[in-house]
Amino acid sequence: MKAAEDTRQLQAVAALRSSDPVLGHLIDAYGPIDLWAWRGRWPREPFALLARSIVGQQISTRAAQAIFERLRALLDADFSARGVAARSDEELLSVGLSRAKLASLRDLSDHVLSGELQLDRLTQLTDEVIRGQLTAVRGIGTWTSELFLLALGREDALPSADVGLRRAVRAAYGLDHLPGTVEVEQLGERWRPHRSFAALYLYASLRQPAPE
Repeated sequence: MKAAEDTRQLQAVAALRSSDPVLGHLIDAYGPIDLWAWRGRWPREPFALLARSIVGQQISTRAAQAIFERLRALLDADFSARGVAARSDEELLSVGLSRAKLASLRDLSDHVLSGELQLDRLTQLTDEVIRGQLTAVRGIGTWTSELFLLALGREDALPSADVGLRRAVRAAYGLDHLPGTVEVEQLGERWRPHRSFAALYLYASLRQPAPE
């Protein structure tokens, strides 16, 4: 399995290098970036990953992580849709959730329990089906669904609305403005069907300057 993943990654990187000279420069500068290892930065359980995404909306990373850890402690061994459903609003609010995020977490739980969001069948679902099921949940939009696909290790996800990614595009392509979502999506057409790898190289360039 690992050998097959390595081969796909090599093919993806070669295709990106030939389709986009700017990405080719980033690829040469940063070397191999393993998509499947990178996803290890996120919670492994799909429900926890989505809950973390909801918690983190519009607040700092540090604050989001603190609230998420309190939520994990509250739910203890049952960090799941059923675990959320079993807790009262007062208990969930006590970890620092806003009422809007509480409503989103409740809706996420309801969609999982009803089967409308099939987190137990992700490996069998296409990217488009996953996107559709996710964006039907209150508080989950395109940005969250694309980051979720990226964290799953899907190869053609592009969180084009992410400010960090847009800043990386501005720097890498020498733009005099912060590109909007549509502009990043248009640029990303040349990266299909390997947009996830393109996103990872752009994120790498944001974290540290390319070596000379």
